[in-house]
Amino acid sequence: MEYRKLGHTNLEVSAICLGTMTWGEQNTLEDALDQMDYAIGEGVNFFDTAEMYPVPPRAETQGATETCVGEWFARRGKRKDVILATKVSGRSDAAGDWKHLRGGPRLNAEHINQAVRDSLKRLQTDYIDLYQVHWPERTTNFFGQLGYRHREQDDLVAIEETLSALSDLVKQGLVRHIGVSNETPWGVGEYLRGARDSELERIVSIQNPYNLLNRSFEVGLAEVAIREKVGLLAYSPLAMAMLSGKYQNGQRPEGARLTRYQRFQRYSGEQAVAASDAYVDFARERGLDPATMALAFVNAQPFVTSNIIGATNLAQLKTNIDSINCELDEEALQGIEAIHRRYCNPAP
Repeated sequence: MEYRKLGHTNLEVSAICLGTMTWGEQNTLEDALDQMDYAIGEGVNFFDTAEMYPVPPRAETQGATETCVGEWFARRGKRKDVILATKVSGRSDAAGDWKHLRGGPRLNAEHINQAVRDSLKRLQTDYIDLYQVHWPERTTNFFGQLGYRHREQDDLVAIEETLSALSDLVKQGLVRHIGVSNETPWGVGEYLRGARDSELERIVSIQNPYNLLNRSFEVGLAEVAIREKVGLLAYSPLAMAMLSGKYQNGQRPEGARLTRYQRFQRYSGEQAVAASDAYVDFARERGLDPATMALAFVNAQPFVTSNIIGATNLAQLKTNIDSINCELDEEALQGIEAIHRRYCNPAP
């Protein structure tokens, strides 16, 4: 396994991060325990979860994923072996209806303090290594929106207020470091400015989507990530498994996410399907597993701190973790770029 610095901290996280959002929905507690056992045995020391997980989010299952992680800590006694990341949900009307979370989550001190304490209880720990804002308070272009349409909102919780609340958690020892997710260059800049001007905690990471179907992070945020040491924690690196080839030619395997849940259409548009087919075919022509090629591309990017993989079974998990051992040659990279020029960010 390869390890990389988390922002400006002394923490070294594995280049492969174990994603958890299926636990408690597609996966049982026992599945989750097996996945964590396998990952830790392969050198993965970075787990990522969220208070709203599992996905798809429902009031009946909210928090179940963190509960699975907490149960593993309790049974295995390996809390100190893991760099643990979780997230506080953003404003509910910005990204769906989350009324089951505190009546509709906001990013003010009251909500953040309640959220972190609830997460700590479910996780059965007294600290979180990386606490992230899951999505912004304001309505902006995230969760599949590439273009920006401005919307005036008079009742926003200011980023500096959110940052101040997060900084207080660090002072209290409940959180070691903070980060953001589904953010824009402007938002990242505001968090950095707030830390500098008001002597508040500095963010160390940004968790955004990044994969062969969506390389929009490269436009603007990649430079910020490198220059400011706010590295990318890349989520959806396989574009909800579209890049694995499992859905090629209209296939819908029994039990697969896109088979079970019709709501997940982000990577299923006509251009996205055509691009996926092109990448999958190219990988197979070169004798590569399509998922391995897609993950290896993400692993190799200089602005990526860690690649958040997810799996519903151990065979998938093994393939995903093993991608760290794949180095794409120049011919493969040129072929990927050629496909990217034909299908540029078809699924933001």
